[in-house]
Amino acid sequence: MNRIDDLIANPGIYYDDKAVEGWIKYCESELTLTDGSDLCLLDSFKLWGEQVFGWYYFVERSVYEPNADGHGGHYVTKTIKKRLINKQYLIVGRGAAKSLYDSCVQSYFQNIDTSTTDQIVTAPTVRQSEEVLTPIKTAITRARGPLFKFLTEGSLQNTTGSKANRVKLASTKKGIENFITGSIIRIIPMSIDKLQSLRCKIATVDEWLSGDIREDPIGAIEQGASKNDDWLITATSSEGTVRNGAGDTIKMELMDILKGDYINPHVSIWWYKLDSVDEVAYPEMWMKANPNIGKTVTYETYQLDVDRAEKAPAARNDILAKRFGLPMEGYTYYFTYEETLCHPHRSFWQLPCALGGDLSQGDDFCSFTFLFPLRNGRFGVKTRNYISSRTLNKLPAAMRIKYEQFMNEGSLIVLEGTVLDMMQVYEDLDDHIVRCGYDVRCFGYDPYNAKEFVERWAAENGPFGIEKVIQGAKTESVPLGELKKLAEDRLLIFDEELMTYAMGNCIAMEDTNGNRKLLKKRYEQKIDAVAAMMDAYIAYKHNPEAFE
Repeated sequence: MNRIDDLIANPGIYYDDKAVEGWIKYCESELTLTDGSDLCLLDSFKLWGEQVFGWYYFVERSVYEPNADGHGGHYVTKTIKKRLINKQYLIVGRGAAKSLYDSCVQSYFQNIDTSTTDQIVTAPTVRQSEEVLTPIKTAITRARGPLFKFLTEGSLQNTTGSKANRVKLASTKKGIENFITGSIIRIIPMSIDKLQSLRCKIATVDEWLSGDIREDPIGAIEQGASKNDDWLITATSSEGTVRNGAGDTIKMELMDILKGDYINPHVSIWWYKLDSVDEVAYPEMWMKANPNIGKTVTYETYQLDVDRAEKAPAARNDILAKRFGLPMEGYTYYFTYEETLCHPHRSFWQLPCALGGDLSQGDDFCSFTFLFPLRNGRFGVKTRNYISSRTLNKLPAAMRIKYEQFMNEGSLIVLEGTVLDMMQVYEDLDDHIVRCGYDVRCFGYDPYNAKEFVERWAAENGPFGIEKVIQGAKTESVPLGELKKLAEDRLLIFDEELMTYAMGNCIAMEDTNGNRKLLKKRYEQKIDAVAAMMDAYIAYKHNPEAFE
């Protein structure tokens, strides 16, 4: 509301109450719902539409004007009216008819704007994109208003006869085409390669927070769209459960705009969410997360989901995000941002420690973590990781910069070759332990790919204190829970960025009994240092007498 007050107070920005009324009349007289019933615009749609169609500003441009006789011409300065809003972000709960709002915007520009417009619809899957086109196709079939009756008159098969007897608006293989203006609404897959340099005037991006997208589709569309005057991107989505993706970066930018740290009047933001989890218990608060509750989705639907969230903890995360706009981190990403922040630098010279090893990806990442029991229940953490030079050379540029940061702090070592030689890793680690004066009392390891390393360790350091940690919920659940509590209380003392990175990537799978295990499916998101820390912690717990 502060941002709208600023627009009202700004003498350079003008409000037009007629444009949005025209949009409402068009939608209510011509468009239908997906099932073919008449469309009556919701108050929330009118509010969102008012932001897009209501605000304008004027710019002066030099325009070339030909002379009356057709020979030559001259430049004149003209004042041009421009729409203020170019991007609109809607983050609103599941069942708020977001896709229908997208349809209303797309159809209006296609049939009322007399210029030839290229309009695109994108979503994580093509089937989701179809949801935006379906109500428009139904409206064309129904043709309930005078405009659509005129546009759908004639035959699509008539390609050689009189143009008057041809259909002017039809759903074709390409998309929805208006043959009078040449405007088209088409579906494009949500990938940067497909979306770049499209020169589309109107674009809608659906569910950009729900899918696990690693790239920013809205930025890619903007590059091409900004070649036009009065372009518009409408991005609608319910809150997602995937953290650290492109969606999070966009949300941080939106937060800055809403706070007033970054002034951008060209962006309209409607972000609906509950203020805290406590409000889930109060149905009168649910309207905060979904303004259309009771109209497009029933209170009963929400109540059933609340009951399910209590009974099935695995679904709780998704329900809180999708229905109430609360992106929870407890079940998806394991450690919160605050828990992954580095401590001041410490060296644990000549202190007893437990060593954990995760050698499971022999050709890629090989992690060792030292865990030092300190006073007052705290644990010092140091990590040393190995990758081959081939792995480093194949990294994309952004990851390469990240890895070089780890190499500079000494937590990541690159060994020459295609595949890591475990004996070379052993000798480097042994030198490192001697150099730092670590007193390794026990060693926990993941048995996968660790046979020769462990045999040499046992031969040189004796078999005492070597613990095999088989991965799975049975062995991981309890130590993971304890490490989480230590991280919450900031009792894990680590000073290396690599540890921060690994903890930030940790995703824990939780079953219905509440048993957890680390998810290791995503190879580009490294969590090996945390897995090694867990192995060290288990070895420490199994050998308490070694630390007395």
